[in-house]
Amino acid sequence: MPEYLDFVPRERFRRTLAISPDGGTVAYSSNAGGTFDVWTLPTAGGEPRRLTRLGNQAVSQIAWAPDGKSLVFTADREGDEQYRVYLIGADGEGVVEVGSGPDCQRVLAEGPFDADGRYLVYAANDRDETVQDVLIRDLSDGTERRIRPPSGVAFTPVRVSPDGRWLTVRGSRSNSDVAVYLVDFSDPGAVPVCLTAERGQGYFVPGPWTSDSSAFYLRTDLWGEFTTLGLYSLQEKSLTQLTTDKWDVELVEAVGDTLLWAVNENGCSILRGRRNGTDLELPQLPRGVVDALALTSDEQQVVVEIDSASRPSEIGVLDLPTGFRYLTETRPPALRTVTPVEPETIAYPSKDGRHVHALLYRPHTAGPHPVLLSIHGGPEAQERRQYGYAGLYQYLLAQGIAILAPNIAGSTGYGRAHQLLIYRDWGGVDLDDLDHAIRYLQTSTDSDTGRIAVMGGSYGGFASLSCLARLPIPWSAGVSVCGPSNLLTLAEECPPTWKPSVAAVLGDPDTDAEHLLRRSPITYADAINAPLFVVQGAHDPRVPQDESDQIVTRLRDRGVDVRYDIYPDEGHGFVNRANEIRAYGNIAQFLITHLLSK
Repeated sequence: MPEYLDFVPRERFRRTLAISPDGGTVAYSSNAGGTFDVWTLPTAGGEPRRLTRLGNQAVSQIAWAPDGKSLVFTADREGDEQYRVYLIGADGEGVVEVGSGPDCQRVLAEGPFDADGRYLVYAANDRDETVQDVLIRDLSDGTERRIRPPSGVAFTPVRVSPDGRWLTVRGSRSNSDVAVYLVDFSDPGAVPVCLTAERGQGYFVPGPWTSDSSAFYLRTDLWGEFTTLGLYSLQEKSLTQLTTDKWDVELVEAVGDTLLWAVNENGCSILRGRRNGTDLELPQLPRGVVDALALTSDEQQVVVEIDSASRPSEIGVLDLPTGFRYLTETRPPALRTVTPVEPETIAYPSKDGRHVHALLYRPHTAGPHPVLLSIHGGPEAQERRQYGYAGLYQYLLAQGIAILAPNIAGSTGYGRAHQLLIYRDWGGVDLDDLDHAIRYLQTSTDSDTGRIAVMGGSYGGFASLSCLARLPIPWSAGVSVCGPSNLLTLAEECPPTWKPSVAAVLGDPDTDAEHLLRRSPITYADAINAPLFVVQGAHDPRVPQDESDQIVTRLRDRGVDVRYDIYPDEGHGFVNRANEIRAYGNIAQFLITHLLSK
């Protein structure tokens, strides 16, 4: 039987792709060298080239300059999410930091350059740690123009129009309350104008411009439960609906006369396109999730980062005339000897007549099987057909452990109403859905409900701790990776620019302290008796180490079996490949010990 290491992908990518202006090279962030660096690869195929060797820094975003001679990227240090901006030559020479100033959260615009490459656009909270401004930097002389958001809004710049006149900006109050702002890029004194205010609160995310700069595409839930594609005309100040899918539109790209978008159909990405208003017949992609896409300037090739349950994330090219081909090969040795498991899509009943969609992975061996209840992070995220946790899913399945991964209340992908159920109700409706997940398993003859463990990261860690503390199940074990244990202290210590969003989604620590404590796993810690494995990054800015310290201390004081691994050079998740392999390898053995030894 292969070991866990045999299931680990050869490399992982961050969700960023950038195609050179001539379409011949794709730039991406990969941890093939140990940490996430800038790499490039010919779109025709060939050997990858590593441009940076940053050591304890990790690359997050990448974009090409319009002349193709250099790239811009952001990188933080040991997962602290305090990103700095750098320029580097396309040959890998001459890395220079753009600007300086204090540590802060810097975010590149989706299209960070104007057409001439003179101006670089990004967001930063350098002026006030609680406010995310837009900065427009003149690379010719180093001067900067600052655009400040309205109170309670976090600004993220999106794209400069092709004619250099306008800049679209995303203004967020929460993940579901997002507006579009327009800035006159040519006027140093211009004030941002909200284009969607008259349409009320909702989800309006600007995307690419049309080639003549007269309009831009956007994703919105204005017309129903799901996020559809629209077109905003500047002259007419009108918003036109372009798609009517009953699933969310996720990614949008446009070059010249070609428009592409990805639709999330029950967790699987479907790519669609139009050219000059006529639907395109696109070659089929592998079944999975498109995490990033980019279109070449000749409108003939789409570069994608695509992930699936049975093949790790890869970079590939969809040649519109001929079909799909992979550019990378990350498959680990085990996938050449073991048949990977594809999940079954199910729906189980929950409270108030609702049904919860989930992915159920069944081992190839005969049951009944012990089960891992795996809870995704977010909570505004989705369990999808992906190669889970650096090969952990497929390794556990090969050992005979089944996995149930539900999209409980708060998950995206199943409509706005389902997503908003979690707002200010963490540990309420979501816990009901998890309780009904266990009830579903208890009706299955293929599940050994005497051997059930629960695992999750971030919000999923909170939900896992809530299950252990508040659901009367004889849990075999639990795993929390950077999971909050105390919602009150979590809200108090959140990143400064997140405070309005946290108040809207989780609760205000000044006015909702009693409610937050009532829903916190730490309040019910004395009910946890199952062995627990806690993993935490010391530099985590989202879920500070104190969140894990609190629950570990309480349980150890009672003599509960707790393993606590702190990674001193990590933040919220893993940027160091060796750390990631070690962590998930240890989690695998912990789960096998407690699920298969009974």
